[in-house]
Amino acid sequence: MLVLLPPSEGKSSPVRGAPLDLGSLSFPELTATRECLLDALVALARHTPAKALTVLGLSPGQTEEVVRDANLDTAPTAPAGRIYSGVLYDALDLASLETGARRRAQRSVIISSALFGALRLGDRIPAYRLSAGTNLPGIATSSSLWRDPLAAAMSAAASKGLVVDLRSGSYASMWKPTGDVASRTVVVSVLQLMPDGSRKVVSHFNKATKGRLVRQWMVDGSDPRDADDLADACEQAGVIAELGPKPAKGLARKLDVIVSDL
Repeated sequence: MLVLLPPSEGKSSPVRGAPLDLGSLSFPELTATRECLLDALVALARHTPAKALTVLGLSPGQTEEVVRDANLDTAPTAPAGRIYSGVLYDALDLASLETGARRRAQRSVIISSALFGALRLGDRIPAYRLSAGTNLPGIATSSSLWRDPLAAAMSAAASKGLVVDLRSGSYASMWKPTGDVASRTVVVSVLQLMPDGSRKVVSHFNKATKGRLVRQWMVDGSDPRDADDLADACEQAGVIAELGPKPAKGLARKLDVIVSDL
């Protein structure tokens, strides 16, 4: 099973650690695109910080984010699983996993990144600010720039097993499974059951539930082979799972996870 996660906007900044070495990251075929984006982001933040605030969608009170981006080439790094620190990653709580579960996560989980394309949990990166869909000067949106490089890399990573897509919006657009890989992909959405019986996407519930599910799968050693197995694994984790109808050939199947509380 391959699990695709979105990154988090919030990140922890390591205070020590070796600087970024792009050549050490997983998926070395992505290095050229990583270099292009990194150079553009550092130049923007270092030479035109006021413009960087606008381009990155930041407020005047977030200048420290620009300063951070300006120094990405020399900033200390830490494993990606420790850098990302939002609600999903708090619920996943990688640091508390026992050795076997942590190893399963390192093998199974790939994090989407606007700056790095795709990362394994152990890849050492600095904290950065760049969202998918951002237009860096002289470059197409990061999401569109990644489509071709990720097509080959992610298809190879998907191998022959189930792909569980927990990514959101613009990160899902960076790579869309096609062909045989799409037929083995399940796109998971989390919906909160409201008191009136309606269902809606609530950001905190969505992220926390995804983190909890991935954690439980790693702890249990779950290895679902298809969408039905995945729905069973979700149910065993204590949520309601509703599979959508089988899609046309070459399209991913949808699975709704229904929760009423955390």
